[in-house]
Amino acid sequence: MEMRILEVKKAQEHKLLGKRNVVGVGVGKKIVGGKQTDQGCITVMVSQKVPLRALSQEDIVPREIEGVVTDVVEVGIVRALAERTDRWRPAAGGVSIGHYKITAGTLGARVRDRKTGKGLILSNNHVLANSNDANQGDEILQPGPHDGGDTEKDVIARLDRFVPIQFSTAPPDCGMAKSVADLCNLLARMVGSSHRLRAIKTGVETNRVDAAVALPLGDDLVSSEILEIGEVRDWSEDLQIGTVVKKSGRTTELTEGAVQILDTTINVQYGEGKIATFTGQLVAGPMSQPGDSGSLVVDLENRAVGLLFAGSDQSTIFNPIKDVVSLLGIDFS
Repeated sequence: MEMRILEVKKAQEHKLLGKRNVVGVGVGKKIVGGKQTDQGCITVMVSQKVPLRALSQEDIVPREIEGVVTDVVEVGIVRALAERTDRWRPAAGGVSIGHYKITAGTLGARVRDRKTGKGLILSNNHVLANSNDANQGDEILQPGPHDGGDTEKDVIARLDRFVPIQFSTAPPDCGMAKSVADLCNLLARMVGSSHRLRAIKTGVETNRVDAAVALPLGDDLVSSEILEIGEVRDWSEDLQIGTVVKKSGRTTELTEGAVQILDTTINVQYGEGKIATFTGQLVAGPMSQPGDSGSLVVDLENRAVGLLFAGSDQSTIFNPIKDVVSLLGIDFS
């Protein structure tokens, strides 16, 4: 019987591929009620299922061809797969992106400016705004610089705005403090001591988000979809310990985890002696690595629940989405 199905499929595939929405033809097992049966069939793959009344007679796939049953399966639009570190046009959520002076992070999602209605790119401050060291209008590259983004063709957007990060510990901006530390270190070297002093700036400021948005150079340059997740049109703050979440990122691609800790206050290292304290954060299990910063975190209903910005080998930290949309003035629809 399988040989018979294969023979009919080979004889009819050219005709079937000419029908509207059909993108592939193969041999499979018929699916009934969402479950695979043992009945062999010709499987016709379509980009989108549409009602029979919306199809012309010649575009309808027969229920049976030469005594062999058919099965129509929706598979979406099939594209050649590319690395997330490649140049994507349009660029989808989950691919490499970054301010021209950083390494690379993740394009979180396309969002909408509440005031103007314009489409914007959402990611972290430290991805799009170089941890506060950027200016409005700065070039945003896709892919990010670490992944080869360095030409005019790689400029996909310009920085629009960001929520400043308040650092509780940072390199000094006081000349007197630095001079005192330098003098003490000079004396330490003169007496043969191996100890050194380091001047740092301290404070008590805290943060709610590490977030920024950029304005694409054209609406057609950014997709409304996130790789392996699809479109996100809503957000939710309904999270509990144990809630399963997922993200699509530049480095580890699609991963899942579970919320482990709520309402977290945590110190995050930003390099070069910078430490920032964040409050009200959400912690999930290990589901990210460097380069995934900026990924949109969603629940199993594809509702945005957070913006990933930090983590370790044991945990993933993300901002509650309520704070992100409020402080940036954005939405998902």
